[in-house]
Amino acid sequence: MVKLKLISTGSRKKESRSMKKGNEHSLKEAVDLLLETYKIKGKFQETAIVAHWEEIMGKTIASRTTELFIKDKKLFLKLNSSVLRNELQMARQKIIELLNDRAGSEIIREVVFL
Repeated sequence: MVKLKLISTGSRKKESRSMKKGNEHSLKEAVDLLLETYKIKGKFQETAIVAHWEEIMGKTIASRTTELFIKDKKLFLKLNSSVLRNELQMARQKIIELLNDRAGSEIIREVVFL
């Protein structure tokens, strides 16, 4: 596990000597803290869902997806196959659960087909 020490101000030598173990964080914890501090964690998770769409939903669905974006906790999805669109409309709740499980929190509340 990578450990990261959060350092505030002052000279680096003095701080590293006086650094307490309680101030050590893993890299994951430090990144999570950074995302929460700047209030961009939700946007980061939304971007990850869009970027990993093929990995999450599979190659077949991804290849038929022509437009994909998230706004106000709604996933907007445009497909070039009406048959696939009908199938996915019937599985909306499953898609929401799958994406939210992947993100680790509630990022999507609704799926809108364009």
